[in-house]
Amino acid sequence: MSHLSNFEGIRVIIPAFNEEASIGKVLQAIPTFVEEVIVVNNASTDQTEKVARQASATVLTEKRMGYGYACLQGIDYIKKNHPQTKIVVFLDGDFSDFPEYLTALVQPIIENDFDLVIGARVKKLREKGAMTLPQIFGNWLATRLMKIMYKANYTDLGPFRAIRFKQFLALHMQDKTYGWTVEMQLKALQHQLNYTEIEVPYRNRIGVSKVSGTLKGAFMAGVKIIGWIFKYGMQKQKKQ
Repeated sequence: MSHLSNFEGIRVIIPAFNEEASIGKVLQAIPTFVEEVIVVNNASTDQTEKVARQASATVLTEKRMGYGYACLQGIDYIKKNHPQTKIVVFLDGDFSDFPEYLTALVQPIIENDFDLVIGARVKKLREKGAMTLPQIFGNWLATRLMKIMYKANYTDLGPFRAIRFKQFLALHMQDKTYGWTVEMQLKALQHQLNYTEIEVPYRNRIGVSKVSGTLKGAFMAGVKIIGWIFKYGMQKQKKQ
């Protein structure tokens, strides 16, 4: 285990839309070495913002709906106010991830010089029903395509992830909605970042998913993810 002093300069970004029932639990479970937790209130109509503030999180507002919009709002805040940040961690606000695994998530960056670490939601550690069949199939298809087309070693598009802040900025992320995670992983390949995965548990979320909980959400996410994979392929061909 690394000395606590090694876990410096770490900030967490949590996009949150109507997560009043879960956001407090998420914030409570985040390790104390984290320098700042940034909750981006993404057009919530409930008490998400109030609960997050009561838990001492930094709360930002992003009125445009979209996971990517919320993440980019958090990144803009860090760039302007804390550019010395070393590692940024992305975490969902629905309590499906286990925030206490954040220590294990950042260790490969701190100890083994990795740039990007994905929390892989493996079946053996997944609570029954935590991922829908469309999610499971979509993850398999997307990572399979990336392996075939780009020789990538990803097994999941899990939202729980850590990345060096400097390297993240170089990716120039663009996606505003469902394609955020796959765009990051594709651009990590493009920029030849040193990446790895760690196995993490995953439980049934509190509340209904805004993506996998609806047919429209699941379909749109699938289209966006597959679109990014082939878009990246065309960009790569043009450069060759």
